[in-house]
Amino acid sequence: MGVFRRVILPVAWLLVFAVIAVALVKIAFVDGLKPQGAEPAPMARVETPVVPAARATVTNTVQVKATVQSDPVIGVRSTAAGTVVHIYVESGAAVAKGDQLFQVKAERTKPATTAATPGEKATSEPLYVYTDVLAPAAGKLNELTTLLDQQLSVGQAVGKVDPGTFTVSGPVNAAQQYRLLAKPGSAQISLVGGPAPFACPAVTLKNNANDAGATAGGTGTGGVGMAAPVGALPLAAAGPGGETQNGGASTGTLSCPVPSGTEVFAGLGATMTVSAGEAKDVVTVPLTSVKGSVKEGIVWMASVAVEGKAPEQRAVKLGLNDGSKVEVVSGLAEGEQMLEFVPGAPAAPSQQGYGPGAVPYGPAGG
Repeated sequence: MGVFRRVILPVAWLLVFAVIAVALVKIAFVDGLKPQGAEPAPMARVETPVVPAARATVTNTVQVKATVQSDPVIGVRSTAAGTVVHIYVESGAAVAKGDQLFQVKAERTKPATTAATPGEKATSEPLYVYTDVLAPAAGKLNELTTLLDQQLSVGQAVGKVDPGTFTVSGPVNAAQQYRLLAKPGSAQISLVGGPAPFACPAVTLKNNANDAGATAGGTGTGGVGMAAPVGALPLAAAGPGGETQNGGASTGTLSCPVPSGTEVFAGLGATMTVSAGEAKDVVTVPLTSVKGSVKEGIVWMASVAVEGKAPEQRAVKLGLNDGSKVEVVSGLAEGEQMLEFVPGAPAAPSQQGYGPGAVPYGPAGG
C-alpha cells in the first residue's frame, strides 16, 4: 500500500498531465496550421421589383385646399365731363347693373346759323347734353361722392359698388396644374363648418405668372374681415415660401364663384374637388414606373433586364392620371412587365430601402 501511494500514484498523475500537455500542443501548433475547409458563402440576391401593365379605370380627381373670399368692390367712374345736375340714388342703396346713379350736364357750342338778311351777324346758341352715369354692376352702392353742381372729368372715380358675392379660391402646384390641362367644368365645394357640399359650375384656372402685376390686398366688404382680390394666393391655403397645403410650390390658382343663395363668409376654409375626366377599362401603370406623367413618358421593361445590363427603355403615350396610376394610351400591352421604380430616382422615405434608390443598375437620374 505504501509503494502504491509513493510510486504508482504519482507516476499515474504524471502520465495524465503529459497526455493533456501533448493534446494542447497538438491543438495549438498542429491543427491550427491546417488550412480551413471552404465554408459555403451565404447566397443573397436583391430582387428588382417589377409590375405588369394592368387594366383599370382612371378617374382624374383633384382636391385643392381653398378659402372663401369676398369679391372686390367695383369702382364707379364718370362717363362724361360736366356738371352734376341730378343724383338718383344715395350711398348704401341697392342697385342693379345699369341703374341710373347721377346725371351730368355738359355744354356744347351749336354751329353758327346763317344771317337772315344781308349785313346781319351769324349767331350761335349753347347746346346742352345730359348724360346718365350708370351702375357698373349689381350690388350695394357703398360710396357715392358726387355733389350737385360738382364739376367732373371723364374717368373720375366717384363711388364703389360692393357686389356682395364670394369666390372660393385655392393654390395649385405644378403636378395638379398638369392634371387640370383638360379644363374642368365644375367643382364640388365642401366648407369647413358650413352648409352641405354644393356644386360650383364655373371653374377658372389662372397661372401665377398672369397675375404677377396684380396688387395685393382687397377692399371687399361683403363678409367678415378683409379679403384679397380673386386670383391672389389665399393666406389660409398657402404655406411658407409659397408652398401649397397640397404639397409643392404654388404655380397657379383655381377659383370658382359661390352660387347665389349659398350662405358663406370671407375667410372660411374649404376643399375644392374637381373632376377632370375619367378613362374606363384602360391599360395603366403606376406613376412610380414612368419618367414623366403628361402626354409622353418612358418605362424600363423588366423582360429584357439581364444581370449586368441596363433594362431597355420604351417610350409610351400617356393619358389621364389619378395621382397614383396613369393611363397608357400606346406603347404598352396589358400584362407586359416593367420596373416598378424609375432607375436612379431617389427613394421615397416610405419605401424602406426599396424602390428607385435600391435599383442596382440603370441610368443615373432616371
